[in-house]
Amino acid sequence: MSNELAMPAILPTGSMDAYVSAAFQLPILSEQEEHDLAVRLRDHNDMDAARALVFSHLRFVVRVARQYNGYGLPQNDLIQEGTLGLMKAVRRFNPDMGVRLVSFAVHWIKAEIHEYILRNWRIVKIATTKAQRKLFFNLRSNKKRLGWFSQEEVEQVAEDLGVKPETVLEMESRLSNQDLAFDGGMDEDDGPALTPAGYLADNRMEPAALVEAEDAEQVQHEQLQHAIAELDERSRDILQQRWLGDSKATLHELADQYGVSAERIRQIEKNAMNKLKKQLAVAA
Repeated sequence: MSNELAMPAILPTGSMDAYVSAAFQLPILSEQEEHDLAVRLRDHNDMDAARALVFSHLRFVVRVARQYNGYGLPQNDLIQEGTLGLMKAVRRFNPDMGVRLVSFAVHWIKAEIHEYILRNWRIVKIATTKAQRKLFFNLRSNKKRLGWFSQEEVEQVAEDLGVKPETVLEMESRLSNQDLAFDGGMDEDDGPALTPAGYLADNRMEPAALVEAEDAEQVQHEQLQHAIAELDERSRDILQQRWLGDSKATLHELADQYGVSAERIRQIEKNAMNKLKKQLAVAA
C-alpha cells in the first residue's frame, strides 16, 4: 500500500510550525485503504496499520485544536491532547460500521481537548456537571455583545442548550471571574500586591484559639474515657485491643483469646461502638 509506506517513522518535534506543516503533508487514505488498515488493526493488532491511521488524520486534529485557541492554552498541548483522542478512536473504530474514521474520531478528539481545557483553564475547576460543561464551551459563542446577559438572553440560552436559567447565570459569573493568587508578591510600581495573603487574618496561632482548642480536646478525651468506663469489661478490652492500643488486634486473635467466633467478636465490637456514640451524643 503506497500511502502506508509513505508514512514517516516520526514527525518533527522541535518546532510547532514544522510539526503542523509535516502533518498537512501526510497522505490522505482512500476509503478502501482506511478500511483495510482498520481490519488489520482489529483482526491482527497490527501497530503499523494503527500508526498509518493516526498519521493520516493528524491534519484533522490540528484543525480541531485550532478551534480552541481562544482559551489561552498552548496550541501544542491542545494538539497533543487531540492526538490522544484520535488514538483512542482508532483503537475503538469498527471498519464495518459504514462510516469514515474522521466522522467517528471527532467525538474522541474533542472530548480529550475538552478535558484538558477544563483541567488547565483555571486553578479552580470551573465545570463539573454535564450542564456546566456544556455551558462552558457554548456560553461565549452565544454572547452577542459585551456585558452581562439580560434575563431574556439567559432564558434563550437556557432553552437552546437545554439547561436551567440559574445554571446559565452561575456559569456566566464563573467565566467572568479570574484566578487570584493567595500571595501575589510585590508589584513593581505599587509595592505589595493586594492579594488574600495581605488582608486575611491567620488565627491559628492566636493564644485564645490555642487554649480553646486544647480545652475542647481535653473535654472530648474525658468524655470518651468516661463512656468507655461504662462498658462491660469484655467490651472495653476488645475496643482497647482493636482501636486504642499500639498494635491493632485482629478479630480472629480476639476470638481465640475469648473462645468465641470472629463474628461474635465483631458483634460485641459493633455494640460497644454504638453505646459509645450514644453516650458521647448525650454528653455533647
